[in-house]
Amino acid sequence: MSAIIHHPWDAPPAEGAAIEIAENILWMRLPLPMALDHVNVYALADADGWTLVDTGLQSRKTKAIWAALLAGPLQGKPVRRLIVTHHHPDHIGLAGWFQAQGVELIIPRTAWLYARMLVLDVQETPTPEAMLFYQRAGLDQAALAQKAAERPFNFADMVAPLPQGFTRLDEGDVITAGGRRWLVRLGQGHAPDHATLWSLDDHLILGGDQLLPGISANIGVYPTEPEADPLAEWLHSTRGFAPHARMDHLVLPGHKLPFSGLPFRLIQMAENHESALDRLLAHLSTPK
Repeated sequence: MSAIIHHPWDAPPAEGAAIEIAENILWMRLPLPMALDHVNVYALADADGWTLVDTGLQSRKTKAIWAALLAGPLQGKPVRRLIVTHHHPDHIGLAGWFQAQGVELIIPRTAWLYARMLVLDVQETPTPEAMLFYQRAGLDQAALAQKAAERPFNFADMVAPLPQGFTRLDEGDVITAGGRRWLVRLGQGHAPDHATLWSLDDHLILGGDQLLPGISANIGVYPTEPEADPLAEWLHSTRGFAPHARMDHLVLPGHKLPFSGLPFRLIQMAENHESALDRLLAHLSTPK
């Protein structure tokens, strides 16, 4: 089945450079300081300027790369709009930085509210709710003591301050950018109300982290919603995308390489998690 997944490009753009995916569509890549060491961002050209899709983390290095991009492949037109697919730091990290330069932020409401809440919620020590969450998750006393003594990760460590005000992106909306009309379909499971954009005029999809090749997006439960069932939401979204997917669709993902073969990839994505659930069920001797 993996042979049906096709990657038209076998290498990403170099740092500070761009690859033209199609007319008016540029693909760029920014570094991340983690095992998944990059995030893809895109620029869509119109007569009056650029619409960007996602931003990378807030860091001096990321800002320097954006400066090189703006002086290089994006020169000659202003950045007018920024579409953020979801609230995770590697996608929204510099949204506020761009807004401070007059760029319009376009984002699902839930994603903006979540990001705005998290960027303001700076904690020097873990909250009682977080410690209870870790205890219920099975951490032993030594691990809990270490957690309690450490400064937790704060969203604001990697995300620029978000000013008030945004333009809402919602299920079924049609937005025009890059000389195309894009239909918004929201996905769940990886992040609340994750936006994917499906071109109504050709075969392109801006997939964010909802539609990735080769790897699964992280599906996690967090202290903010400890009884959530994101995997059920993920599987529901994956099945919901299936009737709309075509073999000729070219998916522009948030990580890894652009790919075609989306109908088969959606099957893979669901089967990967369903088989893991089967293994977990077989491993359990009694209900826990």
